Amino acid sequence: MSVTQSYSKIAAVLSAGLLIIGLSACSPEVGSEAWCKQMKEKPSGDWTANEAADYAKHCVF
Repeated sequence: MSVTQSYSKIAAVLSAGLLIIGLSACSPEVGSEAWCKQMKEKPSGDWTANEAADYAKHCVF
């Protein structure tokens, strides 16, 4: 394996990691006011069981 190929693989892994970190920062924290609002706008048929439980725990009670 050449040095260029090694750098290419390292760059690809770093890029993927940064993309994942960047995308995860876009969703509001579970239980926050923004998250509750986002869940109100999402059709309840699309909610997961965990989302429904978290919504009931943080947004209703």
